[in-house]
Amino acid sequence: MIRFLIPVSLVLLAATPAMAVGQVADSPVTGTIVVAHGASAEWNGPVHRIAASVRTGGPVEVSLLMGDSVAAYRFQDAAARLVARGATRIVVVPLLASSHSGHYEQIRYLAGERSHLDAELLEHLSESGVERPSTAVPIQLTPAVDASMELADILAQRALQLAESPAKQSLFIIGHGPGSAEDYAAWMENLRPVADSVRTLAGFRDVKLGLVRDDAAPPVREEAIRRIREIIELQARATGRDVVVVPLLIAKGFISTQKLPADLEGLPIAYDGEGLLPHPAVAAWIERRVEESQSRFAASAAR
Repeated sequence: MIRFLIPVSLVLLAATPAMAVGQVADSPVTGTIVVAHGASAEWNGPVHRIAASVRTGGPVEVSLLMGDSVAAYRFQDAAARLVARGATRIVVVPLLASSHSGHYEQIRYLAGERSHLDAELLEHLSESGVERPSTAVPIQLTPAVDASMELADILAQRALQLAESPAKQSLFIIGHGPGSAEDYAAWMENLRPVADSVRTLAGFRDVKLGLVRDDAAPPVREEAIRRIREIIELQARATGRDVVVVPLLIAKGFISTQKLPADLEGLPIAYDGEGLLPHPAVAAWIERRVEESQSRFAASAAR
């Protein structure tokens, strides 16, 4: 959604007539690209709506890596639109669960943090028509969601909506997860403290987490699902109650509404397939990432 803003120069000149025009003109304008995986219209809609609610003091655009609408939201086009809207620097915020994934590496490449990219990952971008922008403005990439404090708040609230008696029930947080063992370890390192925070916030008797490793080889994924099912069965047996299962996914879509329910079929669970979006804390998280990046821009300029 395009927001029409009163030019900063006019506002400042009206407020402080003695200020030199040159000072206003030289003020940096930070544009933001919110980069998401991309999927169906059902999945993309909440991404667009949350980006439209973000307030950073500068223009905001959405970029998708793949999916039905990727041609209209390519990274290079989002960067060009920001520059056309007055941005003199760009912050890229990956709306991804983890910084340890192939998609994050693709974004690092697009943002100029990597000079080369794995052939398969590069081919995926090429097939979608996504490429590096030609703009000369500085670009800074932020981390993905990882162990952000907002994540624990959202998961806790999602879980409480499904719970009947949290103190007597168990919670299982289920995520997509990476293919490689090294990335899996990095995901879990970030998510364990999140699970601990959710338990404190929501008051569940027990909180466990697991990753289905959806992009791994079939035997690896099958073993991951088997382990998750065993843990949920043990949680249910220990409490005699349904286990609340909350997916750690950005938005509701095919994985949360079809794939995971098939993986968990027959288990005693309370589950609705909702993702992190459209929770407003995601907008606050994006704004915080941009603010942190602006501080780094300022520190670099001061050196």
